[in-house]
Amino acid sequence: MNKKNLFAILILISVNAMAQNLMSPELLWKLGRVTVLGISKDGKNIVYKVATPSIEDNKTNSKYYTISVNGGNATEIKDSKTLVADKNVSPDGKYTVYHEEVKLENVLGKDYYPNLDKSTVQIYNALDYRHWDKWNEGKYNHVFYKENSAGAKGIDLMTNETFDSPQKPFGGDEDYIWSPDSKSILYVCKKKSGTAYAISTDTNIYEYNLQTKQTRNRTEGNAGYDMSPQFSPTGNLSWLQMKRDGYEADKNDIIVDFKGMKMNLTANWDGTVEHFKWSPDGKKVYFTAAVDGTKQLFEVNFPGLTKIAVTVRQVTKGEFDITDIFGFSGDNAIVTRNDMNHAPEIYTYDLKKNTFKQITNINTATYNSLALSKTERRYVTTTDGKKMLVWVILPPNFDPAKKYPTLLYCQGGPQSPLTQMYSFRWNFQLMAAQGYIVVAPNRRGMAGHGVKWNEDISKDWGGQVMRDYLSAIDDVSKESYVDKSRLGCVGPSFGGYSVFYLAGIHNNRFKTFISHDGVFNLQSMYGTTEEVFFNNWDHGGPYWDKNNVAAQKAYNEFNPINNVDKWNTPILIFQGGNDFRVPIGQAQEAFQAAQLRGIKSRLVYFPDENHWVLKPQNAQIWQGEFFKWLKETL
Repeated sequence: MNKKNLFAILILISVNAMAQNLMSPELLWKLGRVTVLGISKDGKNIVYKVATPSIEDNKTNSKYYTISVNGGNATEIKDSKTLVADKNVSPDGKYTVYHEEVKLENVLGKDYYPNLDKSTVQIYNALDYRHWDKWNEGKYNHVFYKENSAGAKGIDLMTNETFDSPQKPFGGDEDYIWSPDSKSILYVCKKKSGTAYAISTDTNIYEYNLQTKQTRNRTEGNAGYDMSPQFSPTGNLSWLQMKRDGYEADKNDIIVDFKGMKMNLTANWDGTVEHFKWSPDGKKVYFTAAVDGTKQLFEVNFPGLTKIAVTVRQVTKGEFDITDIFGFSGDNAIVTRNDMNHAPEIYTYDLKKNTFKQITNINTATYNSLALSKTERRYVTTTDGKKMLVWVILPPNFDPAKKYPTLLYCQGGPQSPLTQMYSFRWNFQLMAAQGYIVVAPNRRGMAGHGVKWNEDISKDWGGQVMRDYLSAIDDVSKESYVDKSRLGCVGPSFGGYSVFYLAGIHNNRFKTFISHDGVFNLQSMYGTTEEVFFNNWDHGGPYWDKNNVAAQKAYNEFNPINNVDKWNTPILIFQGGNDFRVPIGQAQEAFQAAQLRGIKSRLVYFPDENHWVLKPQNAQIWQGEFFKWLKETL
């Protein structure tokens, strides 16, 4: 054998060896996470941020880049603000809009007793005393504007109003925009406070006139969410709207205010919109939405006053998620895309040629060195005769002649789509890389299968959805490569509730359970969670309403605590101390019940995490405990 051939063989062996690397918890948290900041003012470049967690420093470090819309090499930049048009500067350049917190209410002990300024007391007279992971200290987000001149002072659009804009806990400057003529500012606000705030989803879009100082409600009459305002290129206000108050997962539609008429562009389409963007000519709206276990790009035409029919068309197809759309460059839409094996990257999609081009390669080299899992579609017939999509994720280098331990994954939400998602906690690629098959059903309550399928879970948490779960795991377990003696069940939030509920009805299918921030006791959950509207809608009302049939069924028949006497399986419970959506008492009650029943159980408590796990070192411990528990019990 000559040296040339020997060298080629050694290279091939080296490449194959590299390709056999597997995803690990440490590697997962070294991946870069991309955020698109915008398109450059000249339209030639995409400006973006890459956030990379540092396990050693227990923080996330960010760098900023620019790259041509045609692809190529990225350039690191110091300041992104000068490259992208600032949406917060008025179109005429005279003003800037911004937001800041304003102290308006007495809440702290020292507010009432100034001479006792070292007190730590908090005093409340109504609900909304805490939200997501923060306690209410009497401060509210308000929208301000000021002239772009030296020494100019900000003017509060919401003086003395005890309301928030941007909306807490997640709202930012996307909650306010300038009118095209620079004469007014539009902002999203739920003009309710205290207990009224906690039981409603009735946000509206308000318009403040800079000259008259008057505010008018542009979405008056709609009882549910009105969010995400933006103007079309031809000056028409548009936004996303849900109709029903208290229902946070209602059908999300695109509304256009055209010459005083509010036109619903997606009213007759059987789906729910996530993000939208107008085409540069103002004739179409492009949007993202879940469909059949993926998220795709859609378009809907805007007919104005013509008799042309409104038509929704799915633009992209494939086993991936289009997670957002950011703008256009020529015939190309600029989007982010991911799948279960790849974290999000920036792509362009040619709307004429129907082709993708990957623009960034933040993690491409890492994935090229890994043996990746295989994702399969499977359609299972449910107990009520419906066809249900079930994702089956197989381990890298899968061998059908072997038997594999298998995990039923229960999605949170509960009205949350299970698509080609890429999670940095519930990562299917990572689970599969550790030798587990993952079964992830698109059970009742998930968008992408029609509005009715999405709504069927409300007031039926322990009903058909539980039968959907069991149908999925039973069907996949028929395969010879599934080790039916080593089945586990895992999930977060509503998925954690599902774990607690299935632990009492699984008839010995599962050998182990893992619940993260799961609801265990629906009655105490109702008494301690912060967004009461959610429980009112999904359970039918309060537990004390004895005349409410739906509520009584939820708090009794569908309450996991009522089946604890049937628990007989090891269970691991994760809980965040700053989770006010599913407060710590849920985990404490579940862990105490398991311990007192003599069931092998473990509580892993994160005092400074909320409903998620965000700190790098905490995330590593979460993964460590997750897989350690599976090794111990499965």
